[in-house]
Amino acid sequence: MSTRHRCTITTVLVLASANLLLGQEVGPANGSLVIVGGAMRDTAIVNRFIELAGGPDAPIVLIPTAGGGNDYDQFWGGTRAFRRAGATDISVLHTTDPTVANTDAFVAPLERARGVWFGGGRQWRLADSYLDTKVHEALWALLERGGVIGGSSAGATIQGSYLARGDTRTNTIMMGDHEEGMSFLKNTAIDQHLLRRNRQFDLLEIIEARPELLGIGIDENTAIVVRGDEFSVIGQGYVAIYDANRQIDSGGQFYFLAPGDRYDLATREAFRMAQRRQPLDRVVERKRPDPR
Repeated sequence: MSTRHRCTITTVLVLASANLLLGQEVGPANGSLVIVGGAMRDTAIVNRFIELAGGPDAPIVLIPTAGGGNDYDQFWGGTRAFRRAGATDISVLHTTDPTVANTDAFVAPLERARGVWFGGGRQWRLADSYLDTKVHEALWALLERGGVIGGSSAGATIQGSYLARGDTRTNTIMMGDHEEGMSFLKNTAIDQHLLRRNRQFDLLEIIEARPELLGIGIDENTAIVVRGDEFSVIGQGYVAIYDANRQIDSGGQFYFLAPGDRYDLATREAFRMAQRRQPLDRVVERKRPDPR
């Protein structure tokens, strides 16, 4: 085979590999995700979750483990928002023991569920209890049959592949002693309480160290709804996108999406609602704040 032919074949293989990578699914192939930045008050968010689960009569499992309590019963306060929204088939599932989470009896409620919701707290507790157990497998099976997984605050971050703020000592360490999430959203790091807690610069540490990851920062009372490789923004705040591989025209390090905007996770392209004229790459904050 001539050198010219070998070069041609190599070029074709490289281009084919690039196209496969571009088309790789980031979100789940089936089912949906509802990822909330914390302090969920907008009823449209929980209503959307219930709708994706199949309606008010759909079986929904709530997992409060991130909250750090020893025991949670069926009257846990986190059920109220779902009951007010009309959900009638709610159960609460909790353990801190991965051995228990790896039993058929424990995962039985997940096998009939159409929706699962992770409450807030510390995301490493969810990782310690459920990562790579039968619970984790059952959650993937739920998505495969078209169900929905949602979560707020810690319940948002756990859905990414990289576990931001996963340190057991404090939630101010971005890259800590727990770095693995459940990967329902592949190649991502998700942060929450974004603007409310002045965290808009924090994800830069992760993206600079791991430039292959897409950073997604979600403000309070705001959510992204993921279906396949696209998400839409709902709620009352903003979502920030951090992409080390995309040159932002304004020279900033991240940019914001507002409610109604959409984002393609495979091509890493954003789309604004038609009536908005502001360029997507306009960044509200271009520099880190002066520490003085």
